[in-house]
Amino acid sequence: MAGKRIEIMDLRQLVILKKQGNSNRKVAQILSISRNTVNEYVQFFEGLSLGYHELSGLDDRRLNELLPAKSETSQSRYEQLSKHFDYFGEEIKKPGCTLLILWHWYKEKHPKGYGYTQFTQHYNSWAQTKKGSCKLDHKAGKQVFVDYTGKKLHIVDKNSGEITEVEVFVGILPCSQYTFVEASLSQKREDFIIGMRHCLEYFGGVPQAIVSDNLKSAVSKSCKYEPVINKTFKDFALHYGCVIDPARPYKPQDKALVEGAVRLVYQRIFYPFSKMTFFSLKELNEAIRKQLIIYNDYLFQHTGYSRKESFVSTENSYLQPLPKSPYEIKKYKRAKVQKMGYIFLSDDKHYYSVPYRYIGKQVEIRYDQDSIEIFYNHERLCTHKRDYRSGKYTSIKDHLSSSHQKYSEWSLSFFQRKAQHIGPQAVDYIGKLILQYDYPEKGYKQAMGIIHLSRLYDKGRINKACQRALNATWYNYRTIENILKNRLEQEDLFDQDTTHIPEHKNIRGPENYS
Repeated sequence: MAGKRIEIMDLRQLVILKKQGNSNRKVAQILSISRNTVNEYVQFFEGLSLGYHELSGLDDRRLNELLPAKSETSQSRYEQLSKHFDYFGEEIKKPGCTLLILWHWYKEKHPKGYGYTQFTQHYNSWAQTKKGSCKLDHKAGKQVFVDYTGKKLHIVDKNSGEITEVEVFVGILPCSQYTFVEASLSQKREDFIIGMRHCLEYFGGVPQAIVSDNLKSAVSKSCKYEPVINKTFKDFALHYGCVIDPARPYKPQDKALVEGAVRLVYQRIFYPFSKMTFFSLKELNEAIRKQLIIYNDYLFQHTGYSRKESFVSTENSYLQPLPKSPYEIKKYKRAKVQKMGYIFLSDDKHYYSVPYRYIGKQVEIRYDQDSIEIFYNHERLCTHKRDYRSGKYTSIKDHLSSSHQKYSEWSLSFFQRKAQHIGPQAVDYIGKLILQYDYPEKGYKQAMGIIHLSRLYDKGRINKACQRALNATWYNYRTIENILKNRLEQEDLFDQDTTHIPEHKNIRGPENYS
């Protein structure tokens, strides 16, 4: 495949759009990718025995495996052609001039240049970027426009009287102008996704595309031509079987309706609430829902029907059904599998095991409130129940191998030999530390940490610290480090009688409290 290789989430959205019957031009427009790239993928998929419905049912790994290996494109050949685009653009305006005539002229100058099909694709792609913007054609069930209001509502703490400003999310179906409004504590990704989910639930269905502003919660990198959508929002769209079509920055005509709706929200929701006090977000949203009924039932001045009537008669039946279960927010991170066969999730400071053959590999972590999924090259390696305990390990027995070549030299005897130069108590303590785990590999990192303390502290002090800590019921690196930092290993601390407080002239007697 000669064109640009697109990400797997964009590829899945391409499949969804084609399943919905969209043209290649429309797909390229919505996904903000070259139409030539879309054409290549469509031609490739149409050459397969699988239809778009079957392709949409494949998992990421299987879909990725269908694609041919990426090949390099010839930049010099394209540069030769692109030098003539301005000339072609002027010539094609002349009566009788066609792209076929221009292609023959081009081939005479560049005999090894593009064939006619690729020539027209490249020229049309260039010509498309030279066209001005046009008014949006709002078709039933096609899009939902979403934004936040500039002004904010507020809630009041009943006990302290503290006022907290809250954001207001607005969603509108442009064909019927049926509108959804909800307050949230912030515009952060989690609140945005929840607002988006409640919006679709309010409509009772899913449009083909979500047109969002270039919010940080929706777009990782804003760009006039190709904004980068964050993975959580992409995952949300895939769950609901739609695509994301970000509005262009500094182009208010792309979102004229939603901005008009925001102005009406100020008049018909903000103003009635200006003389009311709400003590919780839930209470505020309950009031908004009641006001929304009035808002959507309000008759248009010139047509005599309401947003609700327009939605029911013209748009509702064109929405796709909601999925069986609502979307649960997922986050994404990249991580390297550590030498011991674990990845570290920094949010909770917790370790999760990965099959040992992936040690040293870069993997992707996808997680929500309940579970952790770990992927390598789109293949799910394992799933763990999420554990919020800081510094702890979650393991699957089959993932760990003490004999694996990557760390076969690390063993109980290895660390005890390393500790001999510190002292016998250190050897004893490290042995107990490692053996307390079902999987001794969990203790190896801490054992190495204790041995490395000899770079900072005298070996005799470390040995005494281990001697003092041997009486504990649980053994770890942090205990030894704290003893050394606070000089608790000193001998006089073992024998000092702290049960008696000596007499002192500043100590008050019972007569002072009579």
